[in-house]
Amino acid sequence: MSSVAIHNPADHAARSARAASSAKPPYALELRDLRKKFGKTEIIRGAQLAVEPGERVAIIGPNGAGKSTLFNLISGRFEPSGGQVLLHGQRIDGKKPFEINRMGLSRSFQITNIFPKLSVFENLRCGVLWSLGYRYSFWRFLSNLHDANARAEELMEMIGLHRKRDTLAVNLTYAEQRALEIGITIGGGASVILLDEPTAGMSNSETAHFIQLIKKVTEGKTLLTVEHDMGVVFGLADKIAVVVYGEVIAFDTPEAVRANARVQEAYLGSSVADQQAGVH
Repeated sequence: MSSVAIHNPADHAARSARAASSAKPPYALELRDLRKKFGKTEIIRGAQLAVEPGERVAIIGPNGAGKSTLFNLISGRFEPSGGQVLLHGQRIDGKKPFEINRMGLSRSFQITNIFPKLSVFENLRCGVLWSLGYRYSFWRFLSNLHDANARAEELMEMIGLHRKRDTLAVNLTYAEQRALEIGITIGGGASVILLDEPTAGMSNSETAHFIQLIKKVTEGKTLLTVEHDMGVVFGLADKIAVVVYGEVIAFDTPEAVRANARVQEAYLGSSVADQQAGVH
C-alpha cells in the first residue's frame, strides 16, 4: 500500500514567510567589479565594496588613486566602463545624477556648492522642495509652503546656523558655507550621503566641530566620505576603504586598517600609523 503525501498550503506559506524574514536585506551601497576607463587608461580597476545600512565609511588613498572618480561613478556624473553600482539592491549605474538623487543618494563636492545670493534659510528651503513633493510652478508662493519652511527651520537649527537665518550665503565664513552645503545635502531626505573632503581647508577647531556636526546630521543614515585628514578618518568612520590605483585594497574597521601591513606600505606608512595609535 503506497502512502500519499498531503501538502498543506498554510505550511508552505509559513515556510516562505520565515525564509523571507530571515533573508538579509540588501546593502545600502554596493560596487561590483566597477571599472572606468578614460581612453586607454583604466582609472578604476574592478572596485568592490559593500556598505551596510547606517555605516559610516571613509574612503582614503594617495593622490591619483581614483577616489573622486569613484564618487563620480556612484553619483552618476560618470558612466562606468564596466561593473555595477547598486543602491539598496537597485542598479543605479548609467542613471543620471538627478535620478539617483531621487532614489535616495545625495552628495556634496570638494568645492562648496551653494546659492551665494540666497539666504541661509532660502538655500535650505530649495534643498527640501522636491523631497516634499513640490515641482516647478510659477503660481505657488514659497512663503505659503508651511512644511518646506518648517523643514528648513529644522535643518538650520541642526547645522547651527539659525542665528544666520537671513544672511546671504556668500557672506558666511568658509566653515559655515560647508555646514550649509551639508544641510542642503541631507535636506532632500536621502538615506545614503556622500561627502567629498568635507573638512578641507578648515582649522583644527573647525574640523573638530565639523566631525561632531557630521555625526549628528547623518545619524541613522549611510555615509561615505573622501577625506585626507587622518584625524577625521579615524574619529568619524566605522569602516575605512583604502583605494590604491583604482582598487579597494582593504575595507575594514579603523583598527584593522591601521594594523594592515599592505595599507601601511601603500598609503599610511608605519610612522603615520604609529602617530594615529592614540586616535579614536
